[in-house]
Amino acid sequence: MKKIISVFIAACIAIPVLSQEKFKPTLASFRENYQCPDWFRDAKFGIWAHWGPQSMVGKSDWFAKDMYTSDKYDTKTKTYTGKPHPDYTYHLEHYGHPSQFGYKDMLPLWKAERFNPEQLMHLYKKAGAKYFVSMGTHHDNFFLWDSKIHRWNAVNMGPKKDIVALFEAAAKKEGLRFGVSEHLAASYTWFQTSHGADKTGPYAGIPYDGANPLFQDLYHPKADSADNGWLTTNHANQLNWLKSITELIDNYHPDLLYSDSQLPFDSIGRKMLAHFYNDNIRYHNGKLEAVYNCKVGATNPMWVLDIERGKTDSITPFPWQTDTSIGPWFFKAGSTYKTSLEIILMLIDIVSKNGNLLLNVVQTPEGDLEPGVVNTLEELAAWTAVNGEGIYGTRPWKLYGEGPSVHTGKEPGAFGGVKDFGEKKYTSEDFRFTKKGRVVYAFCLAKPAGDMRILSMGKHAGYLDSKIKSVEILGLNEHLTWKQGDDALVITKPAALSDSQTITLKIVLNK
Repeated sequence: MKKIISVFIAACIAIPVLSQEKFKPTLASFRENYQCPDWFRDAKFGIWAHWGPQSMVGKSDWFAKDMYTSDKYDTKTKTYTGKPHPDYTYHLEHYGHPSQFGYKDMLPLWKAERFNPEQLMHLYKKAGAKYFVSMGTHHDNFFLWDSKIHRWNAVNMGPKKDIVALFEAAAKKEGLRFGVSEHLAASYTWFQTSHGADKTGPYAGIPYDGANPLFQDLYHPKADSADNGWLTTNHANQLNWLKSITELIDNYHPDLLYSDSQLPFDSIGRKMLAHFYNDNIRYHNGKLEAVYNCKVGATNPMWVLDIERGKTDSITPFPWQTDTSIGPWFFKAGSTYKTSLEIILMLIDIVSKNGNLLLNVVQTPEGDLEPGVVNTLEELAAWTAVNGEGIYGTRPWKLYGEGPSVHTGKEPGAFGGVKDFGEKKYTSEDFRFTKKGRVVYAFCLAKPAGDMRILSMGKHAGYLDSKIKSVEILGLNEHLTWKQGDDALVITKPAALSDSQTITLKIVLNK
């Protein structure tokens, strides 16, 4: 009997005890257990592929919605104009009436025939990106992954490729963290234009193809008239979102998940988020590496606040992210793009305030990049190779900056914060700061005509807790002459400076 009991006890000990999941679907659980992982805080710069079948026509970011808008609504006057949206007119002229040839018929035409994720990712890493985010699905409800629950996906039609999987493999091969964005939560109301009909003309009263029950898995069922906000109030739609995003998480185990909204759908959204966090812990053998981005949450640590086309105006206690684009969100023929200098200045300012920059790099419908975009990324690569030491792995200093740009009024951002590209001109008096250990990096945001003066580092400024040991300019192999006076740290302009419009000063403090 003793032998039997001993064997039984040994067997019980050998059975692995399943650990209880760390996150529950409650805000209290998120507050108690979530901490932004160091990889994200160190990364600072990510690149995003905001790309999909809506890129194909090269017209606008919301083509799938607006091709059904025969009577454009004026949000300022809150009245219908009686005029069609330009995308409706374009579709009518090039494809036919949306009752006969709708968005569903356009999807197979998107082939992405020049899509080379390995080549793209090699360039993105060279440009300085430390993480990459693939579009999972936009508001058009077309999935870029191999979905078993939704037939409208890039494996079944169009490219006939698992775009998310290919991006993931290429990113990980380059050592980049991988993320996905979901814009599905807004789709259920966004796509309701497809259920309409022309009010006038030869097709007046004839329903668009979204009203056909055969295609409601793409266009969604017709919504109640009161269900017209950014996020649907329909419970069945909310459950459909949960099922879809759960599949995305389970298939790819991303380290970053972005929602184009607040955390959707209350308890349903909390269930998704708890699953995302817990799945990430299992995937990383007990370590939480997950970052969830949504559009609210600046003062709590439950996730990482994302500000679309905007940034904070000061240092925040928790990490945050700007998401913006080098141009329009989707490819648009004839677009102009932000210069490398504009992107660099924005990156510096964001990092000085405890933020990250997620930059959409516009891909062509075929999947490659226009020459001008490639050139901009090559210029970013040259800059980060020299100055990245002051960006990656840093934390905010005691203040984010000094100079005229700190004190002048800021243009409000469209979705919160201040406008991301709002400051067009800097002077050599404008500085931004980061720190790493006993080093403070001071970025001079314009090429100086004379000596550089940093007021915050004067002896009487009160910000330094020890004396300055050395000062150098990153990328410049020349001894600097400098002096810490009562009112400022003064660096004599060196005889030779690079052509860069920004200068990174490395200021080492005594221990």
